Amino acid sequence: MRETGVLIVLRHGQSTANAAGLFTGVLDAPLSDQGIREAHTATVLLNLALPGERPPTTGTGSPAMTTAPEPAAAPVTLFTSTLTRARQTAAIVAAGLAHPPVGCDADWRLNERNYGALTGRSKDDVRAEFGEEQFVAWRRSVAEAPPAMGDLLYDEFAGTALFRALPAAALNRTEALSDVITRVDAFLTERVDPLLARGETVLVVAHGNSLRALCAVIDGLSDGQIRELNLPTGQPLVYRFDARGRPVPFGGRYLDSVTALAAALTLANEGGT
Repeated sequence: MRETGVLIVLRHGQSTANAAGLFTGVLDAPLSDQGIREAHTATVLLNLALPGERPPTTGTGSPAMTTAPEPAAAPVTLFTSTLTRARQTAAIVAAGLAHPPVGCDADWRLNERNYGALTGRSKDDVRAEFGEEQFVAWRRSVAEAPPAMGDLLYDEFAGTALFRALPAAALNRTEALSDVITRVDAFLTERVDPLLARGETVLVVAHGNSLRALCAVIDGLSDGQIRELNLPTGQPLVYRFDARGRPVPFGGRYLDSVTALAAALTLANEGGT
């Protein structure tokens, strides 16, 4: 059961592909300058929430807290995806925490959803070519997958050092969000739930869609609720659990709720995560 531990999820800081308005997915884009700043700000928020000494907030400013600091169980284990933008964010956070994580591991099951043939394409161009309804369905629906990668694009990704080092299952030709939910659910059961049952704190640094999948599992979301869920970059979201392992409150709590909810609204207006 999860009830004795604390789960914190963090979408990586803005990537260069996010900033360019591209379908990113398995495209291994690094953090933008803004994304680096977001990762440092997230670290400040986490140091205010996690137990122990609170270091000075030099260089990044001190974001406004909208709720009292949340005590969290120790020790902290950090998981990240294998993609650069998440690993960069995790490295910044791990280096900046007052008490470094006791473990830090990358798991491909936390990787971003594969957008298939849309990977690397401009979102504006896809919207113009296929229309708003299809654009939204590919981005937000649970069951509908984008068009599959052709051989040329698939072989290009399969030949990278990143995917050569991962299991074959880590690279498909396309994915529906339901496929991401399946792999993230397995990750939670295998790697996170045993730590939470021991009263530990787990920090997961991943992506907009892999974290939508994670929240869908944790909160037991319907397809409609998943469709409406938007997770902003660089905003830690904390989950605590009741005696039956249910999240309290439902949906977790952002450490900086004002900034996070405003950013989520902006994402929704742009078509979603």
